[in-house]
Amino acid sequence: MEREFDFEKPIAEMEKAIEKLKTLAAENKEDFSDQIKELERKCEERKKEVYDNLTPWQTVQVARHPKRPLLMNYISLVFSDFVELHGDRAFGDDQALIGGFAMLGDQKVMLIGHNKGSNVDENVKRNFGMASPDGYRKALRLMRLAEKFNIPIVTFIDTPGAFPGLDAEQRGQAEAIARNLTEMARIEVPIVTIVTGEGGSGGALGIGVADTVLMLSYAVYSVISPEGCASILWRDAAYSPDAAEALKITSKSLLELGVIDAIVEEPPGGAHCNHQQTAESIKDELLKSLKKLSSYSTSKLLSRRFDKFAAMGKFNK
Repeated sequence: MEREFDFEKPIAEMEKAIEKLKTLAAENKEDFSDQIKELERKCEERKKEVYDNLTPWQTVQVARHPKRPLLMNYISLVFSDFVELHGDRAFGDDQALIGGFAMLGDQKVMLIGHNKGSNVDENVKRNFGMASPDGYRKALRLMRLAEKFNIPIVTFIDTPGAFPGLDAEQRGQAEAIARNLTEMARIEVPIVTIVTGEGGSGGALGIGVADTVLMLSYAVYSVISPEGCASILWRDAAYSPDAAEALKITSKSLLELGVIDAIVEEPPGGAHCNHQQTAESIKDELLKSLKKLSSYSTSKLLSRRFDKFAAMGKFNK
């Protein structure tokens, strides 16, 4: 596949060598299967080595990869019988954040997630996954509907942040997100969240107050983007790699800090290399999490959720 990043150059060179050998074998009708297998094995080892040692800034680049699976990919690969529900019953139907009933294996769930596009037209229509207040109010409406029918909630986070436009602020962006945080803390059904790409600021947290927070291994989750942080602290976006390091935005750092509960491992080379394998790993982890949460009483579920988020930010001297 086409490689996007400088740190992938060694992988790209090996992949080109493999393709060249395959072409040579086909043209000359010679058997190079042993050599090809050996090169493929070494290529997989190289992928693992490179991706196991990514810097935080390189991880940000992978999380934003244009071929990384999006919510629509996961809907088709992880779930079945998805029925989208529209509108916040107050203003409109935000396409940057969508949701509806779906089946996760044999389990009925309410699925809600940020909805990026795979091309320019789709991204314009979906506002690059940056939701407005009507999107967060729609999400809360669907969560309350799930609570009414005692259906667990699954949310997918993949957004650079909530939309910061004037019209969004005029319609109460901050209030909508704050209300979601408050209401999600007391929704009386299990909630599982997974960060699949970018998890940006309150835009992510607006659907991220969950009993179990999962994260793909090369996703990022932060209070602000590295570029935004660099612009504030150093007045220069060139310091974004330094900001990414300081923000502790990778899955490994966030697991150590207790912000997330588990890492869902991506295939060697990242989720964009194998959508199917990534989807299968997500499905397994979601089912495992929901099974565990179903054993808790409502009071235990709510107390665990509250304690989980109340404890964030504590540290030992």
